Amino acid sequence: MPKFPTYFVSHGGGPWPYMKDQLGQKFDLLETSLQDIPRQLGATPKAVLMISGHWEEEDFTVSASPNPPMIYDYSGFPAHTYEVKYSALGSPELAIRVQSLIQDAGYSVHLDPKRGFDHGTFTVMYPMYPQAQIPVVQLSLKRSYDPELHLEVGQALAPLRKEGVLIIGSGLSYHNLRNFGPNGAEASQQFDDWLQQTLVQSEPTQRVDKLIHWTNAPAARLAHPQEDHLLPLMVAVGAAQNEPSVCVYHDENNFGGIVASSFRFGNVAA
Repeated sequence: MPKFPTYFVSHGGGPWPYMKDQLGQKFDLLETSLQDIPRQLGATPKAVLMISGHWEEEDFTVSASPNPPMIYDYSGFPAHTYEVKYSALGSPELAIRVQSLIQDAGYSVHLDPKRGFDHGTFTVMYPMYPQAQIPVVQLSLKRSYDPELHLEVGQALAPLRKEGVLIIGSGLSYHNLRNFGPNGAEASQQFDDWLQQTLVQSEPTQRVDKLIHWTNAPAARLAHPQEDHLLPLMVAVGAAQNEPSVCVYHDENNFGGIVASSFRFGNVAA
């Protein structure tokens, strides 16, 4: 089993993979980028660990249900999107392994036997593995939003990469719900430029320091008034430690003018 890279993906808007009739080609670039990840890996993961920007708790928490239900954590979408089912299994075994790694690093972590798949998870998994044949476990964010802490937890999870587990941070590189569309275009471009420079062009040690102090970035709080959709990036970077990064998705017209990007950390087989 190869050592898998890690990913931070901008997961798009709402239940977009299930709205092709309504959205047309709006998310085609994102869909293509997600569909290409299995090819990049060169082998099928035993499981996926998803850090979703749609789940936060007082302490890190791991989903431990063997058959996770669906969580339709969006509103105002067509009726059929509240009936979709991504039928992947969970993995209590992986959940316990994740809990152990985080505890060994000195952090409090709990298991949640009832947590289901939120749309930060199933909208990413469906384009990648539409057959839902790979078990998926979710890890919550910690509500303190401490970037250094999430980087350190990512580092604690790094051994999973050699155990057949694909680690994905699912959020958005720009997430200001009040300024989607043309009003957010400039801020999203400025913050994306900073992300590209920080993640792709900087040395790994510089990358970590810049991420810890991400609020100093241009347009930082315009891009992320609340950083729930940015923190999954910290876990993905932490798990990749000193490995190189590339941009695997870049769209300059996401959400009507917003710039959005996704990144891979570590080398690939293909």
